[in-house]
Amino acid sequence: MTSEEDMRFMREALLLAKEASYRGEIPIGCVIVRNGDIIAKSGNTREHRQDATGHAEIEAIREACRVTGFWRLNDCDLYVTLEPCLMCAGAMIQARIRRCCFGAYDPKSGMAGSVADVFALPSNHRVAVMGGLMEEECSDLLRNFFTQRREEQKNVLG
Repeated sequence: MTSEEDMRFMREALLLAKEASYRGEIPIGCVIVRNGDIIAKSGNTREHRQDATGHAEIEAIREACRVTGFWRLNDCDLYVTLEPCLMCAGAMIQARIRRCCFGAYDPKSGMAGSVADVFALPSNHRVAVMGGLMEEECSDLLRNFFTQRREEQKNVLG
């Protein structure tokens, strides 16, 4: 069941996603919450840093580990605007994230059920997953970003 608190944190992730798009990044935002407080947040940084691991989730997990001084984030929930990819899902499992709430489903590379469900594999830690939180808003942001990008490419190529 979605709580008002879940909505509040996803709205914050959406703001980060919008900020990422203004920087030319794919609009994905992520916040990590512990005891009702946001302890880490990020948007995508891959283009700016030219770093393939610059996904919002990875950046936020790194920040949360710095903030807590520990790599185990088992009392933390992660909110992200797009279903996690394989790399990000693996990082959540390794960091022992308690729960992942995501917005838009990703039929091309989503690893929380769309393409595969990494979180259902037998392992020493299971991340609880809730998908589709503010799905329409998250999907619209991504769709509009890529529509605009295609238009820009068309104008450049003539």
